[in-house]
Order: sequence, then C-alpha cells, then structure tokens
Amino acid sequence: MSSFDAVTLIAISDEIVSTLIRTSFSINVRESYDLSCVLFDADGNPIAQGSYSVPSFTGTAGPTIAHMLKRFPADTLREGDVIATNDPWMGTGHLYDINIMRPVFYKGKRIGFTMSITHLPDIGGAGNSSTSAEVYEEGLRLPVCKLMNAGELNEELFDLIKFNVRVQDQVIGDIMANISCNEVGGRLLCEFMEEYGLEDLGELSRAVRDQSESVLRDRLSIIPDGEYRNSIQIEGIDDPITLSCHIVKKGPDVAIDFEGTGDSVRAGLNVPFCYTQAWAVYAIKCLVCPDTPNNEGQSRPVHVTAPKGCILNTQPPFPTAGRHSVGHFVVPLIFGALAEPLPTRIQGDVGMMNIFNVRGHHPDGSPTASLFFLAGGFGAMDGLDGAAVTPAPSNMGVVPSEMWENLMGMTVIKRELLADSGGPGKYRGGLGQQVVLRNDTGHPLTVAFMGQRTQFPALGYHGGKPGKLRVLKIDGEAVHPKGKFVLKPGTVIDVYEAGGGGFGDPHERELEAVLADVQNGFVTVAGAKDDYGVTVNLKTGTATR
Repeated sequence: MSSFDAVTLIAISDEIVSTLIRTSFSINVRESYDLSCVLFDADGNPIAQGSYSVPSFTGTAGPTIAHMLKRFPADTLREGDVIATNDPWMGTGHLYDINIMRPVFYKGKRIGFTMSITHLPDIGGAGNSSTSAEVYEEGLRLPVCKLMNAGELNEELFDLIKFNVRVQDQVIGDIMANISCNEVGGRLLCEFMEEYGLEDLGELSRAVRDQSESVLRDRLSIIPDGEYRNSIQIEGIDDPITLSCHIVKKGPDVAIDFEGTGDSVRAGLNVPFCYTQAWAVYAIKCLVCPDTPNNEGQSRPVHVTAPKGCILNTQPPFPTAGRHSVGHFVVPLIFGALAEPLPTRIQGDVGMMNIFNVRGHHPDGSPTASLFFLAGGFGAMDGLDGAAVTPAPSNMGVVPSEMWENLMGMTVIKRELLADSGGPGKYRGGLGQQVVLRNDTGHPLTVAFMGQRTQFPALGYHGGKPGKLRVLKIDGEAVHPKGKFVLKPGTVIDVYEAGGGGFGDPHERELEAVLADVQNGFVTVAGAKDDYGVTVNLKTGTATR
C-alpha cells in the first residue's frame, strides 16, 4: 500500500462514540456527551479520538492505558478481555469517570486497543460533591481490573458495583454501553486492516503521531522564546485558592510548571496531575494549532510539572470529586500567561461550566441521581463576540429541560439570557442565563453545588471588561457555591450564570453592534450608555456616541 488513510481512523472513533451514545442509559452520556473514545496502536500510543470527545479525557487516556498495561501486560491479554478503572490518579481525576479498554486482535495478533471513557451517574459514597474530606468518602474506587475475561463477564465485580450505587440500571447500563462500543470499534478496526491490506498499525501510527508532533513544534515558533508567568485566585471552600504557572518557551519545546500553586485542601476540589497535564497540553494546542488531530504526538513538545502535594498535583487520600472546579482554570491560567506574546490568539476568560449533582427519588418513587450541566458565557476573542451559554473549557452539552424533567421529576420553570452579563469590549463576552428549577418530586432531593466564578469574574483582555458573576440561590437566598443542601418538595433553585470576559476597549465597539445588542436584548439601554458610552433610542432604532 502506497498511502495511509488516517481519516478512516477518526471515522472509526466517531462510530465508537455513536454506538456509545445510542446504547447508554444516562443523560450524562446521551445528552451531555460527557465522554471520549480513543484508538491506540499495539504499544498503547493514542492515534485517534472521536470528533466529539472531552479534552481532559482524551488527554488522560494515554497515561490510563499505561497503568492498565502495567497491571495486565499486553502479551497476557486475550480476545474478549475488557479492562477498567475509575481510580482518580490512573484515570481522569475523579471516581465518577469509568475508563474501559479492550484489546483488538486481527488474525490472532494484537494490533491495538480501543478505550471509552464516560461519567457515571453515580458511584456511591457521599455522592458527587465538594464536601468530602477524603477520597474514601466519595464512592467505590476500582483499581485496574477485568470487567470481562476472555468474553465472560466478571459477575462478582458487577455485583460489587451494583451493591454500591444508587441507580443500578443506569450505572450498569452505561458500563455495558462502554463494553459494547469498544466491541464495535474493534470490529471496525479489523475491517480497516482488511480493506487496506495491513498486518499491523505500527507504520501508520508512527506516521500520524510524528506528523502531529512536527506540526505542533513548527507552530510553537509563534511564541517568542522566553519566560512567562501568571497567577490567579479562584473560589475555595472558605479561603481563595491561588493557581500559578511559569512557562518557559525554548525552541520547539515549551515547559509549564505550576510552581506557586496552593496546597491541597480537605474538600473535593483537588486535582490529580493526570488531569492538570491534560488541560495544560490542551491549552497550548488551542493557542498554536487547534486545527490538527489529537494523538500522542501532540503531547511530546509540551512538558508539564507541578509540585507534589499542591492542589494541581494532589496525592491520595485527598478528595477529588469536584476536581473540574479547579482544574478547568488551568486553561485561562495559561492563556493569561501568554496574553502578551500572543495578544490576538487568546480569548477573554470564560464563564465556565456550572455542574451540580442532584439525587433523591422520582415522583414514582424510584431512585434518581444525575448531574445537571449548565454553562456561563464564552470569552470574546479578537474579531469575535463570545457565544452565550457555551460550555468551556470542556465541551459537554447543556442538559435539555425536557430530559431533566423526565429523569428527575423537577420542573424547569425558566431559562432566560441575562442582559448585560457578558463582559463589555470591542468584542463582547458571551451572556450567561438565569435558570430556575423547582423540586416537584414530592420527595426531598439532595443538591451538591460545585460552582465557580462566584467571587472572581471572567476577566477581559486588552481593555475588555470582566463578565458578571455567577449566583446560586435556594428559595431566594444566596447559598455557598460549593455546598450541599436538602431541597424539600416545592423548593426552588435559582441560578444566574456567569458572563464571559470581553476583548478590546468597549468604546471601540461599532455603533451598529451596540444597537443590535440592545435590540436583541443582550445589552440594556442603560448598559449601552454605562459600558459603551452609546445612547440607544429604540423607538427610532438609532445609536449615537
């Protein structure tokens, strides 16, 4: 064969994603796409991911399979074996994500591996929240283990999982969906081998990964050699948390050290290094080559370190359930450090995803447990306003109202964009929204918030202003953004989502853009005057400065 069709590997990964979504039981997967699917060569190198995959999961997949193959060496695996773990330090950073891998054999020879990663609706323990003091409280922790042995289910392990989770059908259903999609991926990979007359993936894998590395190293030249630093504060449980980074760019390599970052805390906010590293590599890729495929080659030029024991390199038994509420800030932290050398490539800070966990009982009495995904506004960029209510830096989907109401028995009373919430700028930050939910289950519900951007807003850049803060209320009273609360029947949750940061001087925003914002309800007449120095007359449809 004279040429490789690497695009077909991405198509195979996409089919794994499609199978996973079609067969899953939870809205975390079916609606929010809290997942990744990855193909590996026979040595465990990531070579392709599904087009719709979570960046952090994709970034942790390589280290995860290395842990799996250390426990079960590749040469000992047989057809029909399925390996899994949800260990935070071997997987994606917290117990709620299950990593499921299957070896692929072609003509009796191991040619690669498939892996899918999804967020489970429950894993027992205290439930997904920021309030636990140790990882042991957070749920069932699975070391690297076999879910299937040569095609036979490990019934004892499945029973152990069933007896430790609140929503057995959803959890076991999602695990089986992961097993099924990996089976489909393996079959398609074998068909690919047959079609192209390949006996192994080695040459193709090396070509794909080396090309990705070469492109990234070449694109890194846009960052001038030098040292860059940034430090920010974010919400903790009681006191703010400091995150710091020191970036050294030298030739075709970049080193990122999170020295100066605060220590781990006795709350479920801590971040295992695997998660930190994944977001750091992602941030650099977004800045210099967002248009190239993800695989092992992209991570080679980016060298990430963090002091052992800091909140971005936490150690057992520190709890990690809400690790995203700290780990997501790795991206804006790095963007801020490179704002000066890359002024037109960074974006205003994002309003961040807002994730909270709800568990209790449905009106029919059956147990329920699920995450509710919301989002603040996207940060503005040079030449582009931020999108409203857009998840970032992770890309899960916002939960549809109808699905949430059917699953949980809560009523979504209102979803409405918040005028003036986006940071003013020559390019405006994305709007947040108000979301109002009522407990109509007839039973108490427990809600655990993991909110960010309640004290420290999404910053604007190059003259852009910050977005509005997030506010969480229960029955009209503001509550702790990382607290756990019991909602009596009829209780109302009111969420005001954060706006994204603006980009550029607001007084340089075109009059037509300000007028359109006011006409569309994105900016009020008063906001146009105060933030942009523009007087809008809605009756005449005119704007003056």
